[in-house]
Amino acid sequence: MQSDNNRNMILAIVLSVVVLFGWQFFVAGPQLEQAQKRAQIELQERAAADAALATPSVDGQAATPVVNNGVTQAFADRTTALAATPRVKIDTANALSGSINLTGGRLDDLQLKRYHETVDDNSPIITLLIPDGAPGGYFIEHGWTAPAGVTAKLPDAQSQWTIEGDNQTLTETTPVTIRWDNGEGVVFRRTFAVDPDYLFTVTQSIENTGSTALTLFPYAKVVRQGTPKVANFFIQHEGPLGVLGSNNLISKKYSDIQNDKKVQLDGTTGWVGYTDKYWATAIIADPKAPINATFYYSSPAGTDIYQSSFVETTPVTVAPGATAQNTSYAFAGAKKEAVLDLYQRTYGFDRLDLLIDWGWLFFFTKPMFYLITLLYGVLGNFGLAILAVTVLVKAVFFPLASRSYKSMAAMRRVQPEMKSIQERFKDDRVQQQQAMMELYKKEKINPLSGCWPVLIQVPVFFALYTVIFISLEMRHAPFFGWIVDLAAPDPTNIFNLFGLIPWEPTTLPILGSFLHLGIWPVIMGITMWVQMKLNPPPTDPTQAMIFNWMPIIFTFMLGTFPAGLVIYWAWNNALSVTQQYFIMKRHGAEVNLLGNILDSFRRKPKAAADKPTN
Repeated sequence: MQSDNNRNMILAIVLSVVVLFGWQFFVAGPQLEQAQKRAQIELQERAAADAALATPSVDGQAATPVVNNGVTQAFADRTTALAATPRVKIDTANALSGSINLTGGRLDDLQLKRYHETVDDNSPIITLLIPDGAPGGYFIEHGWTAPAGVTAKLPDAQSQWTIEGDNQTLTETTPVTIRWDNGEGVVFRRTFAVDPDYLFTVTQSIENTGSTALTLFPYAKVVRQGTPKVANFFIQHEGPLGVLGSNNLISKKYSDIQNDKKVQLDGTTGWVGYTDKYWATAIIADPKAPINATFYYSSPAGTDIYQSSFVETTPVTVAPGATAQNTSYAFAGAKKEAVLDLYQRTYGFDRLDLLIDWGWLFFFTKPMFYLITLLYGVLGNFGLAILAVTVLVKAVFFPLASRSYKSMAAMRRVQPEMKSIQERFKDDRVQQQQAMMELYKKEKINPLSGCWPVLIQVPVFFALYTVIFISLEMRHAPFFGWIVDLAAPDPTNIFNLFGLIPWEPTTLPILGSFLHLGIWPVIMGITMWVQMKLNPPPTDPTQAMIFNWMPIIFTFMLGTFPAGLVIYWAWNNALSVTQQYFIMKRHGAEVNLLGNILDSFRRKPKAAADKPTN
């Protein structure tokens, strides 16, 4: 392999990373946001069309519409909406607080006790579910739908349920049952039970005191009113999703549902819902129950309405004087890996862990997550766990790195001969490359081996970045000093002297996004620059200029990256410098690191003479 080709390969890898992330931040992200805005339908759709799209089907037969997707009543805020209807309190010991709406029997008020909006423990806790009609309405509903021809009165969004029994509060030890009588000899009940974390078990029962049999189909749905703000980052999906039997994972962007209006998958099993960065909702049928699943969008009065729902295709028939019931589940809470895994194993839910988007490199990402959490259990700090993982990765790949640095040491030893060859054949590039290849063969040098440290770091980098970006466990996880959230960028900024100047440079138009540069990104840039000074310098002036600029580019690019990733990169560079220095010295290469650094600041009067002749 030729020396120039070796350097070009390393350069291509580095530039690919720059282009990939630069494209996402500065091109793809803004374009996607504009596309979503253009995709919103501004005119009110016909009510008849909405009803037709919202109607589920059971074995090809039209059923009574499950919901009215329009906002039933508008409220100024969540507090006003909560006060407008009677409710049953939800209060578990450590996980949840909220209420069940007795108007409609909906689960539409839920807060997560363990999680705050900011790192300040006095900040508000996370609000997940919000009543219908309030800004950002987001709720879960279970119910019954009838096949064509059945005229029985069924509970709907306006039905007034009452509490049955003495228990007035839903806790992890005390289920709550609500009751609704249709006035035609049929009594409907819903019993809500919740575990210590985020799983609701919803048991619906029908008591038929009439004179004729009644056949119905159970359904469940999750509704979001308004398009939520999402990161639109390529490594994590936010939006509607589900795991539906042989259809496997179905994930849709909000803009996809806007364009499709309705996506229906019949004759399947599983669950559907919505996922945000750290939180999710999912309605889950019994693992053995066949269902028809639907993702649906409408825009009555200009309000975006998204619905993920399923209707079970096995009818529930209740004879006169009999009672029948159906059980399904609802997940509403934090996407904690251990909790999702427990539900999946305990209840047999199909791949519920896919609520967490482990990405394309899941075979790297999940082991990385497990390793970091294991080390966290030992060290008690996720930042220290990241540093320890870096050391372990270095140890695993030490033999390969050692061979690579040995080859680089040999390259440095033969630098005088390489320059001599370049001078002798400066007018004959073909002859020059042939002479270089003979030199490599004679000295047993493999120029390609210098690429391996970079290639090894790429999948580790992406795996660690994914873990830090998507993992709930990393959210608000502190390190030391000023780093109080490893999943957020370094809060300091060199452009306001780290807070000494009362000015926020990121608010500037156009340039603001480039003006966030904390202490750790600067440290990372310095370590990257020092590492480059250990390597044989490129003989081509253009390549040398690009390599000199690379640490500066990466410093600014990583300024907005999670602090945990920047700390990893700086620590990895420091370990690489130490490792490379001692290996190259051991193999007899002259490593004048300080001299190389000082040379970078000296003028080179003969630079013009070094310019290659065309």
